[in-house]
Amino acid sequence: MLVVGQINRIAAALEVAVEPIYAAAGVSATEVQLLVPLRHSDNLSAIRLAEQLGMTRAGVSKALGALETRRLIARRPNPADRRSALVELTDTGRALIDDVFPKELHAHAELLAQLPEDRRRIVDSLRTLATAVETVRSAP
Repeated sequence: MLVVGQINRIAAALEVAVEPIYAAAGVSATEVQLLVPLRHSDNLSAIRLAEQLGMTRAGVSKALGALETRRLIARRPNPADRRSALVELTDTGRALIDDVFPKELHAHAELLAQLPEDRRRIVDSLRTLATAVETVRSAP
């Protein structure tokens, strides 16, 4: 429980740091999670986004619907699979994420600036933990 408690404590601090940034831009944390990968690739389906982000398809679909209503994303037919659509940022969506994401990174950097010089050890430990949790979660 000690490990989970520390993870929750860190996650809460990270959320508090970015809440004002998201609020000023009129987006939620989930919406930002979806917009960031779309900034780097316009050829993602909702299913692929869900897999990449570890989100449910329903959650992704709902968030994409809200983003589409606000004209931050557009969907276009997938030429490789007529049953799905590809999601891409609109110019408005691109401008929004280009404004928000650097501010988010700066807020995170300020929080993490106090880490000791042996950051590599911390990152390696977090990576090991993430892999272990994902392995257990994906086991039958």
